[in-house]
Amino acid sequence: MSSTSNATPYYFVPEPSRHPFTAAFGLFWVILGAGQWVNDIAWGKWSVLVGLAILFWTLFNWFGDAIRESVGGKYGYKVDLSYRWSMSWFIFSEVMFFGAFFTALWWLRTHSVPMLANSENALLWDGFKGVWPSVQEHATASPGGIIEAFETMKPVGAASEEVWKQSWLLGMWGYVEHSLATVNTALLLSSGVTLTIAHHALLSDNRAKTIRFMWITVALGLTFLFVQGYEYTNAYSEMNLKLSSGAYGSTFFMLTGFHGFHVFVGMLMLLFITLRLQKGHFSSEQHFGFEGAAWYWHFVDVVWLGLYILVYWM
Repeated sequence: MSSTSNATPYYFVPEPSRHPFTAAFGLFWVILGAGQWVNDIAWGKWSVLVGLAILFWTLFNWFGDAIRESVGGKYGYKVDLSYRWSMSWFIFSEVMFFGAFFTALWWLRTHSVPMLANSENALLWDGFKGVWPSVQEHATASPGGIIEAFETMKPVGAASEEVWKQSWLLGMWGYVEHSLATVNTALLLSSGVTLTIAHHALLSDNRAKTIRFMWITVALGLTFLFVQGYEYTNAYSEMNLKLSSGAYGSTFFMLTGFHGFHVFVGMLMLLFITLRLQKGHFSSEQHFGFEGAAWYWHFVDVVWLGLYILVYWM
């Protein structure tokens, strides 16, 4: 947040707003349409689209009002404190969200799969193998054989000898192509560094340096998403690894997919903060809008490190 007035109120109380009502109105059409869509009712998808359009338009105007209030000098210490607590609780809720998925992965690997392979379940799951990753025959909790064979993700790989013999460049590309998770780890860790540099530049009132490193951070986040999209395409077309590939496929795509969505949201946050910086918003004293987005981005980085270790290495 930034302030352009010395007459900052002790606590700002906004005027009555239409935004909560219009947001709820948009969500109503989203939920109603989603319920019809899954039941093959033709107008369901259009209801979802209309509801999302109303919701996004509401958020655009709501955030715009908050920005105008901030730059108008209406936000003082108490409002800044309330924003900090709100962002802290929001990130805590995200910790619980990902904690549920990490717990599900742990439960599968240490309890569910071994239990299905014990002697008590031999009659129910004849021939089931309690191994992880679930790539052996019948190891996908599918004795009926409905799960097709697939390859598992690896953090580092290399191209075949035939590819290396064809060209050194093709061999290097094959190495990168089989190490996309490690590439993305380097991208996210680098983005955390560039964001920290931008933050320190803002504290030093070096706006040009702040904007420059913020654009680099946004570019790294966008590159991460493109790399993950390529990884998914390769998984489906070359590795036959799909969301339906047993417990391994479902947990892999749920964990990495939800994380990718959070990277997208965080990248949008940083993008809008960068555009606000270019408009002269924020100062070295008041810039929680910047800090809140930075907190979220560093949280996304930490979650990815957990994913990288537990999903790709173990």
